[in-house]
Amino acid sequence: MSKKSGPSLIKLFLRETSLVAKDHSLLLTLLIAPLLYAFFYGSIYINKEEENVKLAVVDDDQSRLSRLLQQNIDNSPMVELIHFPNLEEAKEYMYQGVCQGYLYIPKGTQTNLLSLKQSNVVLAVNAARFLPSSDLLMSVQQICLTIGAGVRLQYIEKTEGLSTAMATQNVMPISLDYRPLFNERSSYGAFLLPALLALILQQTLLIGLSESVAGERQHGTFKEWLSGGVSTAIWGKGLFYLFVFGAYGFFFLNVNFKLLGLPMRGSGFQLGILVFVLLLTLIPMAQFIGSLFKSQLLCLQIMAFSTYPIFLITGYTWPFESLPLVVQWLSMLLPTTPFIKVYTAIVQSGASLSSQMGPVLHLLVLWLFYSSICYLRFRKLSTS
Repeated sequence: MSKKSGPSLIKLFLRETSLVAKDHSLLLTLLIAPLLYAFFYGSIYINKEEENVKLAVVDDDQSRLSRLLQQNIDNSPMVELIHFPNLEEAKEYMYQGVCQGYLYIPKGTQTNLLSLKQSNVVLAVNAARFLPSSDLLMSVQQICLTIGAGVRLQYIEKTEGLSTAMATQNVMPISLDYRPLFNERSSYGAFLLPALLALILQQTLLIGLSESVAGERQHGTFKEWLSGGVSTAIWGKGLFYLFVFGAYGFFFLNVNFKLLGLPMRGSGFQLGILVFVLLLTLIPMAQFIGSLFKSQLLCLQIMAFSTYPIFLITGYTWPFESLPLVVQWLSMLLPTTPFIKVYTAIVQSGASLSSQMGPVLHLLVLWLFYSSICYLRFRKLSTS
């Protein structure tokens, strides 16, 4: 690099700093939006597991077994039982939203179970709220199956004179050992928040930098910006965003992760390298997108609406292979797709960059691709 290019980069860096300070739209997008969205969306799932979800219970059996069942459910930190004398009143309280569901234990439940006949209890949940109904169903179902198996175990031991081990094999010929890895509590918040923070980092950079480039074209300063050379212009402006969003990435991984109770199982150093490569890829991508617009407002509007489609096609919310082939190819052009694969593997599974070389190389190829098309686009605009 020549001696002349150094000051040019610094001057463009200071120029962008001054530009952002004067532009209220950029200032809001770059300095307020990342922190606001990170804490706002993160606070929704800060309590990542449901606790003390109210469940109505109607016990028409009034047996030792029904009392044992209610005691075990009530001892669960996830459920808070509210007793009702009849089913109609319990249903009404669920419809009003006071309870998230009701458990009905019909008469003869214990008698049927002890005689090895089918015995049913009714659990109805209000699915209008996804998290409470899902957690409630999983907790109560597990307790009911456990107690039912215990009763049948005691019955077989007494009637057939078998040992506990042999009776257990008759009751449960197939034993399920369920141990969730990396997200032990099967928490929706622990699954969603790491990727959500990465998406906030990416989208605020894309929106802010593309809006800045569109503003250069709108205000007629585009060629002035490119006067020191195309590459110098790209990375002089991009240097400001590299510093700012590098600081945001460090802040998210060290402050937001701790405040939101998110695990960090991998190497912070390797994760820092990954975020650095992501930012290098996003900078030319954002500038290329911004060069397609002559209106700063139009660029902002379109880029703002791109957030959810980008998140949905990265393969994080559902399997990548299940996406239509056209959408898969479009997804592979987004830096988010390979980044989130490596990012979640490091954060949640404790993986290393060397074990994820496929997505890492994919991200590097995208950096070369967007750097090339951004350079060619700017060269064309500078001569037109």
